[in-house]
Amino acid sequence: MANANKTDQPTQGQSIHLLKRCLKYFRPYKGQIFLSMLAMGVVSLSTAGSAWLVKPALDEIFINKDEQALLYVPLLFFVLTLVKGAGRYVQNYYMQYSGLRVLEKLRSELYDKIIYLPLQFYEESQVGMLMSRIINDVTMIRNSLPSIVMMVRQLLTMLGLVGVVFYQNPRLAVWAVLVLPAALYPLVWFGRKLRKYGRRNQSKLADISVVLQEVFSGIRVVKAFATERHEARRFDDENERLARLYLKQASVSELSSPIMELIGAVGIGLVIWFGGHEVIAGETTAGTFFSFVAALAMMYDPVKSLNSYNMEVQRALAGAERVFEILDAPELTVEQGGDTPFDEPFRELRFEGVTFTYGSKTAPALDNVSLTVRAGERVAIVGPSGAGKSTFVNLIPRFYEPQQGAIVLNGRPVADYTLETLRRNVSMVSQDTFLFNLPVRDNITYGLSGAIDEDTVRAAAMSAYADEFIRELPEGYDTLLGERGVKLSGGQKQRLTIARAIMKDAPLLILDEATSALDSEAERIVQKALDNLMENRTSIVIAHRLSTILSADRILVMEQGRIVDAGRHEELLARCPMYARLYAMQFATDAANAAPANVDDPLDTEQGAAVPATGATA
Repeated sequence: MANANKTDQPTQGQSIHLLKRCLKYFRPYKGQIFLSMLAMGVVSLSTAGSAWLVKPALDEIFINKDEQALLYVPLLFFVLTLVKGAGRYVQNYYMQYSGLRVLEKLRSELYDKIIYLPLQFYEESQVGMLMSRIINDVTMIRNSLPSIVMMVRQLLTMLGLVGVVFYQNPRLAVWAVLVLPAALYPLVWFGRKLRKYGRRNQSKLADISVVLQEVFSGIRVVKAFATERHEARRFDDENERLARLYLKQASVSELSSPIMELIGAVGIGLVIWFGGHEVIAGETTAGTFFSFVAALAMMYDPVKSLNSYNMEVQRALAGAERVFEILDAPELTVEQGGDTPFDEPFRELRFEGVTFTYGSKTAPALDNVSLTVRAGERVAIVGPSGAGKSTFVNLIPRFYEPQQGAIVLNGRPVADYTLETLRRNVSMVSQDTFLFNLPVRDNITYGLSGAIDEDTVRAAAMSAYADEFIRELPEGYDTLLGERGVKLSGGQKQRLTIARAIMKDAPLLILDEATSALDSEAERIVQKALDNLMENRTSIVIAHRLSTILSADRILVMEQGRIVDAGRHEELLARCPMYARLYAMQFATDAANAAPANVDDPLDTEQGAAVPATGATA
């Protein structure tokens, strides 16, 4: 991923580029923004008009005792306030509308980019960090244009009030506006500081999201090792670091307002001193002077507000840096499929000198592997841990891309097929079952489109030996399963993933030690379901039990990323030392402990199984 450790102080060019990128997302809503800008002009003019009304209010009503002025001045003040309120409502509503739509689009765009990235990206990224980018960072960008518009409104208001003060008393106005340039330096300085702390805060928020996601997802492990106190301390440490960063940000933010007020006080102090002399000398009226002071006080208020909205813009830019870091990173390329749909019967799968090395490794996980699997075959793969078994099967649906060699399906490289049709023709069942927090029915039919007959769903569940326990759930097939299917046992979850694979009805089936995590009773039932699943399908099985080996047409023996031998059980036992050693360590126990089948038990079957560690994605 793009390097996140950038310099804390952004250049002006970087800031302008980021700002332009953010503003591009608001272009589709230019009509609403135009209305908001018109309303903004109305608010600015109304504010200047309210300041101007102070002069006739004092001179005509309180000094000249003009009863006609007593009628029209309050009425004008009421009308100006009403117009100002209506303008502010229209401006804020359309700015909020535009901001929320941009938030929606940016989140979708970022999510679409991330979800189409290859598996290797997820193996190198933390889920909590990705969640923080989509939720927190994007939210900050939403405030970019509204804050800019508010800055423009304050500038227009300030210009209108400058016009009023120059109209009332040009000489005093010169003294008043002399201090305005002095306000620009702290505005820029505070903006840079807040940008730096904003970026750091977002990074630390992502760290906290990572901790939370890890702990809540692995809560069983935390409980099993009684590490609640340790995890609480780890969270407290991260939380304290975040609080310290927020305190630094708050210190800068809160310091900015008094400094801006102090600058304004200097200008007002000068005006009162010179203006007081003019009133005492009779060179101006009290009404003119107080109208001038009111306009001046109102004029300094937008200056202070500029600082506040500038802080929002800087925070938005800090979020934009992290979002566009993913959207623009050249190394983060989405998965690309070919143009040919895979819509023919499965005939043959060939590995031709395939070599694959994981990014952070030096030794290849697969080293010059060649193999042909024909339709209807059941191929078992055995080998020690780290031999490359799971890597082998994960290359077939293009979860990873080999650096050398080719994988050919029905005489065509798998890269020529569209990813969607290729993967829909491969079913994978893994020991690491994954179910969504959806009803049972939706988990079984996951990935399928269109109306699906209820009897078809139940038939798949029956073939997976899942129908009976499903009907015992509180709402049957409509029961929500909870996160990761937490309401079910391991065997029940595995049977649902098998039912999902049966519904998918793909011609090529990959099993990666699908029963290795189950107890004996659950495994016996799941193996029977797997037998139903493998019927009339080409199967590649990472072997876990003896029955899988004995029923295979061929057994591949893998070691250090290579296929060292292949053949039937008896042949390999006689000629392959690696296989004989694996058999003695892993499979001989199955043969010794095999009990006679109980003809009265319809679920009795030889132990067996298989599956990949990529999650139970049928």
